[in-house]
Amino acid sequence: MIDFATIAVFAPTFFLVSISPGMCMTLAMTLGMTIGIRRTLWMMLGELVGVALVGICAVVGVATMMLSYPTVFAVFKYIGGAYLIYIGVQMWRSKGQVSFADAEQSPQKKDNLSIIIQGFVTAIANPKGWAFMISLLPPFVNPSLPMAGQLTLLLAVILVCEFTCMMLYASGGKQLGRMLQRNDSVANLNKITGTLMVAVGLWLALG
Repeated sequence: MIDFATIAVFAPTFFLVSISPGMCMTLAMTLGMTIGIRRTLWMMLGELVGVALVGICAVVGVATMMLSYPTVFAVFKYIGGAYLIYIGVQMWRSKGQVSFADAEQSPQKKDNLSIIIQGFVTAIANPKGWAFMISLLPPFVNPSLPMAGQLTLLLAVILVCEFTCMMLYASGGKQLGRMLQRNDSVANLNKITGTLMVAVGLWLALG
C-alpha cells in the first residue's frame, strides 16, 4: 500500500490541478447556474466515471497506445466538442434540455441520462485530463507494490478532489443563476450558458 507521505504529496498536487479552470469545471458551473446543484450531480457522476476510466488507462498504459494513434483521439475530441456545441446552440434557442424552460418539463430519465453523458464525454475527451493523468499518476505508483491497492487509493483521492472542486464551481454557478432569475433574465441566462457551452465545445475540439 502507498505510504502516508506519498498521499500527502499527491492529494494537494491533484487538488490544485482539479481546482484550476477547465472544461469539466466550466461545465459544472454552467449546469449549476441553469439546473441547480442537485441535478448537476448527474453530470458529476458521468464526469467522475470518465475521470476514473482515464486514470486507469493512464496507469495500465492504454493512454500510450492512444497517443500512438492520434486519429482515434482526435475523433473522440471532435465528437465530444460537437455534442457540447450542439447543446450550447440549443440553449441559445431556449430549447436545450438544460434550459430553465425545459428543465421542469422534460422527462427526468431522459434529462438525467443526457446530463450524465455530457459529464462522461467531457472527461474522456479532455486532452488536459489525459495529459495530467499520464504525467502525474505513474510517478506515484511503486512497481514493487501490488498495483490494485495503489490504483484504488490514488483514484479515491482523485475522485474526492474532482467532486469537491465541481461542487465549488456548481455552487458559484447556482448563486449566479439565482441572481439572474431575480431579474427575470432567463433568456439572457440561457444565452450566457449556451455561449459557455459552445466555448467549452470549441476548446475540446480544437485544444
